[in-house]
Amino acid sequence: MAMRASVLSDDTLLSRADRALYRLEQALGLVSGLFVFGLMLLAVYSVGGRNLMNEPVRGYVDWIEVAMPFIAIAGISYAQRDGGHIRMDILVGALKGRALWIVEFFSTLLILLLVVLLIWGSWAHFARSFDWAAPLFSRDSTIDIRLPIWPAKLVVPLAFSVMGLRLVLQLWAYGRAIVQGTNAPVAVPLIEDAATIAAREAEAVSGERED
Repeated sequence: MAMRASVLSDDTLLSRADRALYRLEQALGLVSGLFVFGLMLLAVYSVGGRNLMNEPVRGYVDWIEVAMPFIAIAGISYAQRDGGHIRMDILVGALKGRALWIVEFFSTLLILLLVVLLIWGSWAHFARSFDWAAPLFSRDSTIDIRLPIWPAKLVVPLAFSVMGLRLVLQLWAYGRAIVQGTNAPVAVPLIEDAATIAAREAEAVSGERED
């Protein structure tokens, strides 16, 4: 999937939890987008300063280094909720009903186990960098202008923790779908056929929506 998928909702506790977490995920996605926009402005300023005043932004590479985790990681759970990550739909899409939800449940469980390990490792990496007694609370910094690196390291376990909550909700949704045998579970991205995806892409490009 390369764009937002259909995610159903209702009045159940699961769906309410999904929508509440989605608001946090949207905020993190906005943070990621703002960092992208900020780096774009920084690049314009740096190039303009170099060409017009022979004075580019000092520590330009350092700023990119600190901003990159916010761009790459902050929106990971947002993409998971909307089905934006690359999937093997050509295989999973051939399954229907409980067989599909069982495969989705166990694949999501494996992802959750991996994310838990990533949270543990990235938090340890942050802990080695952060120090209350150090200047700017940092034991390490960038090479050029010595920006503290711990904020960039902290965003990684935080973003993965939100991702872990999303995966727990999706496990709940898939488990519920397995028990109920429903074809349209809430709180998970539903697999769509090529025709539906093409129609949605055309709608997104044209800006029109059929009633």
